[in-house]
This record gives sequence, C-alpha cells and structure tokens, in this order.
Amino acid sequence: MLDETRLDAAPEFAARGALVPARVGVTAIFFANGLAIGAWAVAIPQIKTLFSLSDGGLSLILLAAGAGAIAAMPIAGLLPARIGGTGRTLRISGPFSAVMLAALPAMSVLPLPAAALAACAFLFGVSNILVDVPMNAHASVIERGWGRAIMSSFHAAWSAGGLIGGAIGGLLISAGASPMLQLGVEATLCFLVAGVGSLRIGVGDKHAIGTAFALPHGRLITLATIALLAVFAEMSVTDWSALYLRSELGASAGVASAGYSAYAFMMFLGRALGDSFVRRHGGGFVIVSGALAILAGAGVAVGVAAPAAAIFGFCLIGLGVANMVPAVFSASANAAPSPSIGVATAASMAYTAGLVSPPLFGAVASASSLRAAFAMVIAAALAIVLLARLRIEPA
Repeated sequence: MLDETRLDAAPEFAARGALVPARVGVTAIFFANGLAIGAWAVAIPQIKTLFSLSDGGLSLILLAAGAGAIAAMPIAGLLPARIGGTGRTLRISGPFSAVMLAALPAMSVLPLPAAALAACAFLFGVSNILVDVPMNAHASVIERGWGRAIMSSFHAAWSAGGLIGGAIGGLLISAGASPMLQLGVEATLCFLVAGVGSLRIGVGDKHAIGTAFALPHGRLITLATIALLAVFAEMSVTDWSALYLRSELGASAGVASAGYSAYAFMMFLGRALGDSFVRRHGGGFVIVSGALAILAGAGVAVGVAAPAAAIFGFCLIGLGVANMVPAVFSASANAAPSPSIGVATAASMAYTAGLVSPPLFGAVASASSLRAAFAMVIAAALAIVLLARLRIEPA
C-alpha cells in the first residue's frame, strides 16, 4: 500500500541534541538546492537569448542536464559508503553544485559556446544529483530519528529556496542584470548556505546501492513511476513556464519570472502544511489529490491563453506536486534495505524525466507550440491517479 511507512529510530540521532542541528542543517541544504533551481528556472529565457538557441536547441541543453543527473546516479548511491556517509558527501557536493551554476553563463565566452554550455549543463546535472539523493537519504534518517513524518518540511525548504531564487532572479533581470551577474550572485548565496548548513548534520546514511543503476522492483515500481510522472510535471513548469509566458503569451520578462515564483510559492505553501496533511490522510490520498490539482492546473494553463490564467494554472500544479515527491521518497526510503538505496531507486526513475521532458517538450513545441507541449502534463496527471489507485504488496 502506498500509505505504509516505517520510521525506525536512527541510533546516530538518539540524542535530541544531535537531531535538532542535523535537521536545521539539512533544511538549509534543501533550501540552497531549491534556490539554485529557482535561479536557473528564471534565467532560462535569458540563457536562450545569450546563446542564440532555438526551442529545439534549448531542449538539448536541458537534455544534457538530465543526462548528467542519470549518469551521476551510480555515484550518488555509492559515494556515501566510500567517503563516510551522506553528511560528508553533502559537505562536498553542495558547494560544488553552486560553482557549476555560476559557470553556466560563462560558457558564452568560450569557442563553440553552445557545445560548452551543453557540457556545463551536463556537469550541473551531475552536481545536482550528488546533492539531491544524499540530502533526501539524510533527511529520511533524520525522519526516522524524529519518530514521525517530517519529510515535507525539508521539501518545503527546497520550495522556499526555489521561490526566493526565482524572486531574486526576477528582480535582478528586471533591473537589467546579465545572466552572468544574476546566476553569479545567486550561486554565491547557494555556496554559503550549503557550506554552513552542512557543518553539523552528522554522518547520515553510509550504505551503498552496490549496482550501476537502481532498477525498481516490487512495490517500488509503482512508487518510482509516480516519481517520474510527478517530476515530469514539476520540470515542465520549472524549465518552460517562463518561456511559455514570454514567447507564447506575450508576457514581459518580469511577469514571465513571476509565473515561476507563483508556482514555487504554492509548492512551498503545500509543503509547509504537508507533514500534518500526510499524517492525517496518508501518502496515497496525498498523491491522488495532488494529481487532480495538477490536472486542473494544466487544463487552465493550456485552455485559457492568457498570462494571468497560466500563472493561476501553474499555482495549482505547484500545489499538486508539492507533497508527491516527499511522500514517494519517504515511502521508498522505508521500502528498501537503506534510505540511500530506496531514495536512489525512486530518483533513478524520477530523473529519467530529465531525459524525457526536454526533447519531448522541444519536439512538440517545434512541431506545434509550447501550449501543446504543456497538454502532456494533463496525461501525466491522469496516469498518476491510475497508478496511485493500485494496491500492491509491500516490497
């Protein structure tokens, strides 16, 4: 059943004195990672212009980032065991990811700038997964020590970071900042927050996946597929909302960046209230109700060709996806021999969305329009509802 959880005590955090600073520190890392993604999301239209990319060319850059995430999955699963736990991994990967964010626009000064951007985007995808998987695994260890569901609070911090990253980026862009200045400023913030946050988070999880790629099995098949579809919907708004509002609906640069910020705010709000909601109703209900919100939001964004309507639709999508990934990651962490194995198994499928979404969106947008591409989110929401209604035996 999708609602089933298992929160065993974590010996490392048996003392509350160690548990509280660990939760605060990991929350800061989630925030920094979200800030980086928010900064990148609102920079995409300017990056597209800076590198003179078509919709298809932009999709290849986004594909490179997704390919980097998938390529890094074996490292993300094996590295904690090799270097002494998810805590030590995060002390390295968090600051490194910030450096790669700042490097993206700098590729414009190199020979063959588009190829250089693709290579940098690949490494940005690598660095992001080296933060994403260990921070979720580390959070699940803290959740077990805490004794009740708190995963949504970590993801609320990620959403808050995305909201603030998008807002700062939007203000800088509206003031005329170049992509190099905008991403440089925000990458510096990410570097400082992630570095300081990682100081007192403890060892975390030290287990390894032990295989090159974590294939889902048993109950994890449904969980991992839901993660893939949820991340597909999430990436659709993150990667393409600003461009959709700007090029398809004629919104100004400020309004286009506000679309992502509004989406990120609703995701943050949903996650800030998510833990009590999950405890009250269970993960299965959270996933189904979230899918219905995505369905409604995508319908509004596609069906009413106006900036205000699209932004409202993106808000509904943000509310819908808010607690899906936290619920799936928490359930996956408790359905596997170790948190790193469970999270990486679900993440292996979730980040496949990073490979599927960019070329799919780019192909549909080039053949028809971004409006038609966003219609695919409707199909993803319907598939999530069907999968979440399945009753399967625990792994």
